[in-house]
Order: sequence, then C-alpha cells, then structure tokens
Amino acid sequence: MNRQIGRLFAIAVLMIAVLAIFTARWTVLQANALKDEPLNRRPLLEQQQIPRGLILARDNSKLAINKHIGTHQNKRYYREYPTGNVFSHAIGYAFVSRGSSGFEQSQNDILSGTGGDLRSFIDEIAGGPDQGDDIKTTLDPVAQRTALAALGAHQGAIVAMDPRTGAVQVMASKPDYDPNRVPEQYAQLNRETGSPLLNRATQGEYPPGSTFKVVTAAAGLDSGRYTPQSQISGKNNKVISGVPLANFGGENFASISLTDALTHSVNTVFGEMGEKLGKKTMYDYMRRFGFNRKPPLDYPRSQLFASGEYKNGKLLDQNSSSVDVGRMAIGQDKLLVTPLQMAMVAAAVGNEGSLMRPHFTEKVIGPDGRVKDTYGKQEQSQVMSKESASELTQMMQHVVESGTGTGAQLQNIQVAGKTGTAEAPGGFNDAWFIAFAPAKDPKVAVAVVVEKAQQSQTGGEVAAPLAAQVMRVLLRRNG
Repeated sequence: MNRQIGRLFAIAVLMIAVLAIFTARWTVLQANALKDEPLNRRPLLEQQQIPRGLILARDNSKLAINKHIGTHQNKRYYREYPTGNVFSHAIGYAFVSRGSSGFEQSQNDILSGTGGDLRSFIDEIAGGPDQGDDIKTTLDPVAQRTALAALGAHQGAIVAMDPRTGAVQVMASKPDYDPNRVPEQYAQLNRETGSPLLNRATQGEYPPGSTFKVVTAAAGLDSGRYTPQSQISGKNNKVISGVPLANFGGENFASISLTDALTHSVNTVFGEMGEKLGKKTMYDYMRRFGFNRKPPLDYPRSQLFASGEYKNGKLLDQNSSSVDVGRMAIGQDKLLVTPLQMAMVAAAVGNEGSLMRPHFTEKVIGPDGRVKDTYGKQEQSQVMSKESASELTQMMQHVVESGTGTGAQLQNIQVAGKTGTAEAPGGFNDAWFIAFAPAKDPKVAVAVVVEKAQQSQTGGEVAAPLAAQVMRVLLRRNG
C-alpha cells in the first residue's frame, strides 16, 4: 500500500515538474516567438479596449490611426490606414480577425502601451494602460510614392536609407495591397498572383548578380590583396573552380585594372579574385556587411530573410564544399539576397566603411505629447577602412559615369553605383542596381530589383533609372 502511494506521489511530482517546465518554456523561453506569431490574436483582443498608438511618417503625416465602434464600456477600437497601399509592407496591419504583421507587429508593446517601462508596469497593476504610445518613423511619404510609381506594374522592390544614420526612408514592394482590405479579403489576398502580402524588400530571395561584386571588391581592397590599379586577366571563359566562366555577352578582355573590371562588370576578373581571396576572407567581409544573419531592423524576425549561400533551404557556412567561391564572388552560385541587404552594402561603402544599424523608429511619443525615447544612429559594424571605402567609391563612380550604370546619372550630382543582371527562371532576368549619392558626401543609399525583365534587358537599363528617381527626391528632402 505504502509502495503504491509512493508511486502515485512520484508520478504526481513528475507531472507537476513537466507542467512547470512547459509553462516556463511557453511563457519565458518562447515568449518572443509567440508574440511574433502573426495569427496570435490574444494580445489584440485584450488591446481592443484601448486606443492604439498612432504611427507617423517622418513629416508627421499619419500612417496608422484608430476608429471605434460602440460607446463607453462597450467601445472597441480598430485600425485604419489612411495611405492605403502606400506603406502596406513596411507598416503592415493589426486586426483581431487576422493578427498582425510588419511594423505593427514588431512594435506592438509600444503601440499598445505594454512596452515594459515603469509607466506600463504601473498601468498593468492598475488594470491596463489607457492608451498606447505614438511612434514617429523615418519613412518618407513623397519618396515612397515615387518608388511605387517607378516600379509601376513591375514586380520588385526598392529600399532607400540614409547611410549616415541607418534610417530606412523607403521600403516599396510590388505587388502591394491595401491593409484596410485585410479583415474581409485576407484569403483572397493570399490567393492573388504575385503574392501581394510578401514583402519582397525583406523576404524576397534573389540572386544579386553583379551587385555582389561590390562586396568582393571591398574584400580585395581592404585585405590589401588588391588595389584599384591591380591588373587582372579578363579573358572570356577563364576556368574558375574547374569550369569555364563566361563574361556577359562573351566579351573578352586582356589584362585590365580592377577599376575598369568593375566599370564594365567583368565576371572572370571577380571570379578569379574570389578564388584567390578564398572562402574565409569572403565570408569574413560578408559577415561585416550583415550577410548570413537576419538584419537587426525593428521588424518581425519572421518577416526577415538572412542573405547568404543556401542549399535545400539551409545557410551554408564557409567550410561547406558546396560553396563555389569563384561564382559566389560574382553574385551567382547559390547566393540569395534581399534588397534591404544590398541597400546596406551600398550604405556601408558610402558611409566611409561604417555600416549603421537599419531602423524605422525615430521617436516614441507618450499620450501627453512627451518624447519618451529617441532612436539615433548606431553602428552595426566597421566593414572596411575609410581608405578602402574611398577607393571603392571612386571605382563605383566610374560605373555610373562611363560604365554599365549610366542610367542612374543625376544632373550636377556624382553617383556611385553598381548594376546587376541575374538569370531568373522562365527566360527572364532580375535587374538590379545599388547606389549612393552624392558620392563624396552621401545622404541616400538605394537598392532596386525588378523581377522578370526581358532576357535582353540589364540592370543598368531597367533598375538604374528607377534608383535615380528615388535618389533625386530624397536628396532634395534630406538636404
């Protein structure tokens, strides 16, 4: 009898321990994952009773506001988005019936007034906050509309940021959607061709083509292995990793300087560089630029893609035998990137080799109008020396002045950029362009990708003019 009681007691203790372990796992260890789950409606249900904080653009125009139904104790608040589709991917949505996404999701604690500060803690004890805090973002409505108009009917994305601070001012993705339609038409949006709910700027998985040669050039210059004047054979069909590598259009170059190789985007030069630099050096500089991990943007982790070499959906490290470093060095092989990551590449070069942490949030404003918090520039990494960044900037200027990127020229403003043309399924190209301007004192960095360009069209022809439009607007507005 005592033995049976002992067994029952042991089983009861074990069950309590298991319950405690799983409760701790769900409420502590996996709290952030549960919070980031788009279909987790419980927080939104609880927060329906208070007005959510407003989301403002950099010019203080309203991107997300509140409406309500009912009166007094029965009053319920819901979201409305005055700009419709303009900021659909960056801001996202927050609805009880469909969960949340985008900036609305990542900043829910602040917008709902449950942000974890002393006031929020006191409010929780007292029965909950009266209303959430407002957030002023870095997003620029004029430049955003310019980007969307530039993309037009094309599928693709444009990201623009201030390289000095990391402030993301444009995040445009096409096809887009009207977040006000989400509660009633979520299923239809999910079925629409082109995946309008997908944020191509942060989740699009694209081969970067020759825009990645900027990363290879940075590694070559900063490691001391190469200079802008280094002479390298640009012979067509040079053997790289045991297989002949062709130049675009089958062009054949004799000994050519690294500057001219970037200007004319010579594959065999950068393929040879990648082989000689080796995987370790290439991966080191990729890490400095932010590759192989999700960018530290104030955005849901589930909606961010880590740019890098992939096989069967998994990131490959530098020790993988599957990495063809020569072809990776020209933006081919198994390399997949996002427009956000490539905007960060351009920004780091333009900012004297210093990569600033990308961010949307500029300041948090309390219900009483008091600024509770501000978000300034924060360095993510020192990618390369100022000297190397200066050399690479001059090389990228040649691309726009006399090379493949002349379509991005701006009147009386020097632009530094790099084109890219990556083969896509179905006989199409993904057309790329990354840039910053003014070249010697950059105030804007941009990345553009246009999907399904005709096979005869290049990044210089398709993407560079779009980048010029966005840069022109932001240079005027950034002062």
